[in-house]
Amino acid sequence: MNEVNNTLFIPLYGKAKVSRQGIILKDPAAERIWSAESFPIRGKSRSRWLAYNMAMRARVFDDWTDAMLRKHPEALVIHIGCGLDSRFERVQSFYSNWVDCDLPEVIDIRKKYYDESDRYHMMALDASDPRQIGNLPESDTAIVALEGLTMYLTNDEVRELFQALETRYRNVRILADFYTEFGAKASRFKNPVNEVGVTQLYGLDDPAKILQGLRLHIRKEHTFTPARLIGELSPAERIVFRMLFTGGMYRRIYRLFSFTT
Repeated sequence: MNEVNNTLFIPLYGKAKVSRQGIILKDPAAERIWSAESFPIRGKSRSRWLAYNMAMRARVFDDWTDAMLRKHPEALVIHIGCGLDSRFERVQSFYSNWVDCDLPEVIDIRKKYYDESDRYHMMALDASDPRQIGNLPESDTAIVALEGLTMYLTNDEVRELFQALETRYRNVRILADFYTEFGAKASRFKNPVNEVGVTQLYGLDDPAKILQGLRLHIRKEHTFTPARLIGELSPAERIVFRMLFTGGMYRRIYRLFSFTT
């Protein structure tokens, strides 16, 4: 696996850790896979604060996906850059068709732990090649999760991905997280992905810039760290966590948006 693929073990560790603690996110698949893979992450990657942050991000994506499925039960759900995530098992709403996508070597590992079915499929896909979006199943509406992905794509590649999605599907709902330009620059000095060999990340201050001429537009900016989830931490942990992952400084680094056609 290359350096970018190795980053998938960082959120996997975080989700496994909090799941064992019984807070934020129940994810037995992460617990099982982490125990089996045991990738040697170290330093900041093993921080409990980062684990809480990764788990909260995943929970926000879960809850958004649930909400979209309640509105669009017939929609195709697409998780691009899925890594070893088990969102298709965690969501509560019924779905008729779900496709988890990642690079071929990641999908090979996924298939050791997850089984496909009539409603659930895995597909090798390179998000930097918009032509591959045409290989996804047909649907009138697509619900698309892009979690922890855009920072590995240039701004032009993100725009091309969005354009390919809105060309493929009449109705598109996207949730995506972004580093700001400042966040991408700062990440060179202090980011857990550096510890698995990643040295280049990309940032975007205003996602509206890549939407010019597209049908997609920004629907809403979301928080990664809702108060209800922070409330599951111990009182002392809440104080430290809020200092690290909430407030204006964190928003200067990292932001979360939903998009719709």
